[in-house]
Amino acid sequence: MKIKPHKKFENIFWLDNKICTKNLVKGKQVYGEKIIKIKNNEYRIWDPRRSKPSAAIYKKIQTFPIKSGTKILYLGIASGTTASHFSDIIGKEGIIYGIEISERVLRELLEVAEDRKNIVPILADAQTPEKYSWVEQVDVVYADVAMREQSDILIRNCEYFLKDDGYAIIAIKARSIDVTKSPTKIYNQQRKILERHFKVKEFVILDPYEKDHCLFVLKKK
Repeated sequence: MKIKPHKKFENIFWLDNKICTKNLVKGKQVYGEKIIKIKNNEYRIWDPRRSKPSAAIYKKIQTFPIKSGTKILYLGIASGTTASHFSDIIGKEGIIYGIEISERVLRELLEVAEDRKNIVPILADAQTPEKYSWVEQVDVVYADVAMREQSDILIRNCEYFLKDDGYAIIAIKARSIDVTKSPTKIYNQQRKILERHFKVKEFVILDPYEKDHCLFVLKKK
């Protein structure tokens, strides 16, 4: 097996045509992912069917602002599948503030955070950023919140927490917004909402990895 760094994105690798990240906590899986040992390192396969940013990278996205030392506010962090790969990428100098509304799911995240040290689990509703206003300014706000108002939730959190030169990333789930409209129509509607506040750097439809999902990478205006 030959490991190759991704040509554009820091701390992301190709291993036999599969994307992976270098495991920050050796010997530990997070969601049953495959771990490959090469010399003194471990690499975790980043499953595009379990993680929307991975799907976007497979779909040849060109802008991915998460790298070593990045500070991230993660809205809808759930049990930490995607966040664990972000944790690998940002390393010990970065930090992820993870917002999750479900106590049950957050308990699962606590175990991941205990091992990784660069994830801060926060039990809160992403619709009320004023309730976790103590969070510092971040480089990236990442949103994966399957709610009708998902773009508005991202915008509000960016107003509170995103640095002036920061990026936002949002995974849009069309069926959470309107099951009666085509996903394409919904993506276009959401783009118009987002463009009031951001420059759209990237847009990618995540099919076939994530049905009826897209991902936007945005730059603060």
